[in-house]
Amino acid sequence: MNPLRILPFLAISCIFTSLFLSLGPNPVLASSNALSLKPRPILEDQAWNQESREGVDKKIEIFDEIREEEKRESEEEERERVRLYCESWRFAVETNNLQSWKVVPIECGGFVKKYMSERGYRSDLEMVAEVAGAFARNVELGQDGMDAWIFDIDETLLSNLVYYEENGFGLELFNGNKFDEWVDLAEAPAISPFLKLYEEVLEMGFKVFLLTGRSESQRSTTIHNLQNSGFQNWDRLIMRGAADQGKSAVFYKSEKRMEMEKEGFRILGNSGDQWSDLLGSSMAIRSFKLPNPMYYIP
Repeated sequence: MNPLRILPFLAISCIFTSLFLSLGPNPVLASSNALSLKPRPILEDQAWNQESREGVDKKIEIFDEIREEEKRESEEEERERVRLYCESWRFAVETNNLQSWKVVPIECGGFVKKYMSERGYRSDLEMVAEVAGAFARNVELGQDGMDAWIFDIDETLLSNLVYYEENGFGLELFNGNKFDEWVDLAEAPAISPFLKLYEEVLEMGFKVFLLTGRSESQRSTTIHNLQNSGFQNWDRLIMRGAADQGKSAVFYKSEKRMEMEKEGFRILGNSGDQWSDLLGSSMAIRSFKLPNPMYYIP
């Protein structure tokens, strides 16, 4: 047991003892020694009572300090509980153990904001890009120019962090109309570790396919945004057409990868922030999942 836990009870015991003593001499002792006791001077009684009150006040002050310390400890324990819960929640999200979630848990809003805004997110992106780059440098390419690398766009090549910063970092339900307005601005910056990877795989001789869930109606805006952010020379930009509307992301992207394979392409690498970018049929030889605890796309 924490020794501080018993201090409040000791303090209360001392307070009652002091109050009892402040009432005057013990009546039992007074009756048995009545002849030997002499009345104390009034000034002496006043001084003694004043000293007693000061002692009680001091004990109350100590008791309050103990209560404040216990409150601080309790708050620290609660913060640690929330932190551990949110760490575990993010782990479940990134490992695809937790699926079909709609919003970030309310108690994890601050945790996700801190992760996305500070060094943690950037460090994780750099690690994924580094591992993907190592694979690209070591995999053997054919001589026919049919080795392909697929990139998703949102939260893979382009960052929508400015948009999500203004919309709760995933605490709010996704609003397609508001997001489309943001896309139309064509102001999403490049995710620099993946701009570097993009340029590396192009230089190595991969065919680069951009496979996005964005609508075909956003093609010109998307091209403008990509080029202004440093992305050039991709081989194909694949977007949702009218026939693709209503399909789940994993089904839609599986179909498009299957079409690539039917054309003779070998999909060696695939990078995306959603598991639906990577899973399904016609999967890449190696898939590289970027972190994203802000939203889930099935």
